[in-house]
Formats: sequence, C-alpha cells, structure tokens
Amino acid sequence: MELKITKGGLLTTVQDLGRWGHQFEGVPVAGAMDLEALRFGNAMLGNHENSAALEVTILGPEITAMGEGLVLFAGADLGFSVNAEEIGSWRVAALKNGDVLSFSGPKLGCRGYLCFSGGIDVPVVMGSRSTYTRAAIGGYKGRALKSGDLLQTGSQLASWRRLAGFALPEDTRPDYSPDKPLKILMGLQSDAFTEENLETLFSSEYMVSSETDRMGSRFEGAKVSHGDKGADIVSDGIPMGAVQIPGHGTPIAMLADRQTTGGYTKVGVLSPSSIQALVQRMPGTKVCFEKCKLQEAIADLQKTKDSIAKINQLRASYVSAPAINLPYTVSQGTAKIARFRLTVNGRSSEVTCEEI
Repeated sequence: MELKITKGGLLTTVQDLGRWGHQFEGVPVAGAMDLEALRFGNAMLGNHENSAALEVTILGPEITAMGEGLVLFAGADLGFSVNAEEIGSWRVAALKNGDVLSFSGPKLGCRGYLCFSGGIDVPVVMGSRSTYTRAAIGGYKGRALKSGDLLQTGSQLASWRRLAGFALPEDTRPDYSPDKPLKILMGLQSDAFTEENLETLFSSEYMVSSETDRMGSRFEGAKVSHGDKGADIVSDGIPMGAVQIPGHGTPIAMLADRQTTGGYTKVGVLSPSSIQALVQRMPGTKVCFEKCKLQEAIADLQKTKDSIAKINQLRASYVSAPAINLPYTVSQGTAKIARFRLTVNGRSSEVTCEEI
C-alpha cells in the first residue's frame, strides 16, 4: 500500500523497537515509547516484531490508503476510525483503495501505534527505522509526519485477507488504568539519598508536567533532597525508565529519546509495566511511586512474553479456521436439522439449527 498523509496529527512518527548498539557513539535508542503495544500490534498482524509503525500521540493523523492491506491501532483508545466508522483499538480492519483513516480524540491513554500489514517501509538507518527528531535521524526524513507526505508499506503475508476482523480478547489487552502506582526498582545510586529523602518520594503525590516529551517525563510535586554526596555523579549510561533526581529535587523519568549518558543521581528504574503505564499518562495526570522488587520486574517481562505467544496462537487459529463450513442436514422424524461450525474472532463453536 501507499499511505498519503492529509493531516499529520499532533506528533506522528515512524517507530520500531529502537536503534540499539550505537549508544557508545552517542546515538540515542529512540523507538516506540510503549514497546509492549507495538510488539502486540505486530504480533496480531503476523509482522516481524521489529516492523515499523506510526506512533500516534493524543491527536492522530488523517491518512488515505492507496491499495489494499490491513490496519490495526494498538495502544490507547484515541478514537480510531476507517471511513468515519469507529474501529477502536486492538481490532484488525481490511483496507481498500481510497479508505480514509482518522482519529476523533483520546478516550483512554495518549499513545498508540498504527500498524500495517508488512510494516512501514522507510530506509534503515543504523539498524533501525525509528525517528529521532532531535538529530533528524531515521523515520520519514527524520521528522514528524505532515500533510503531503507519502509512505510505503512492506510485503504482506499471503494470507493477510483472512486476518480481517481479528480482535484481541479483553483479558490479553494492556491495562491503561490511570490510577496504578509507578513502581521503581531501586538502583545503586539510591545511597545518595537518606531514608527520610526516599520517604518523601514514596509518600508524595506528583503530577505529570506539561514539559513531558519523548525524551523524558518530568514530575511536579514535593522536592527530594540529596544526602552528603550531592546530586552529581560521574556520567554513566541511562536505561529506559531511569528515574533521575537532579539538584532541583523533582524526579524525571527518562524515556525513548533519552540521552545515552547523564550525570545526575538515579534513584532507580521503573518496572516494565510502569514504563508502559507512564507513557500513557496525559500531562496533568497525578501519579505516585512505590518500591519494586526484582522478581516483580522479571514477572512483567515474562507476562509480556507469554501474552505475545498467546497472540501468535490466536492469530494462527483465526487464519487457519474457516469462517463458516457448509452445513450438513440430517432428518429426525419430520424435523430437519442443520449442523455447522461457526468461527468468530478466532473462536469456533458448533451450531445446530432445527427447522420447526
């Protein structure tokens, strides 16, 4: 397919799982803010897990599809529609030539991924198609999309048409509830804070600042003082979700476009599920922090892995099962009974119809 951008949206960029292996050269990872949502979306379409998609932030784009293929919006509920008919999140839709994709606005969460069968086909730069706008690297011309841009999708599965209508069951979808605490796995630099300092962090309520962006989420609220070691350290690497506390005392969670190294103390790092929760929080949302055990963070990763395996099984079942088999009819006395197997959203059922 070709995708013609008629409206760029608030911030729409091409993203995959990130530009790994170049941090020692000072090149940030970038990539999707909500890695789980992108991986789920690609799994639902049968794409490679690192296939590029369009990351949509709060107010989505308007796009005209030229050609045929599949589309899925993975992530927050931003009112995704095809030809003004709302499809929502986590449901695969078939596209035909001239179909218009649009968004009505956020209902729950603030980010998601417009995934297409075959992925978004833009040049690979340093092993990734992700956009890093601060240095104009990757994606589509190194920038957010705007009106008039034209994108291509990659090769599709031979069976792509049979995935139309496939939807993710509710119990497999990510939980974007806005009231879950953000859990911090404590790090080596937590000794830069006294127990009293840490109590301030974990007993206070913070608000996601309007200054939040793809580089990091700033929080407004109680200031956390440092101990005798102060706020500065010899610069070291910054992982996704690292919680820095600079000299001003208010926390900053580092996100996808974070710099490769930094010289402020890091109290710890957010658990995987807390990173996903944070990137779906609107500016102005209130948050609180809790300590996290290593086993909890590992369990987060295992849960995502298990969910992707389940999605792959559901997709395979949905594609392999016929939508409906031809019925066969039997007679019982004067009644005629037809039996057939009906498959809806990958779930098969035996159906019996009796003529009365």
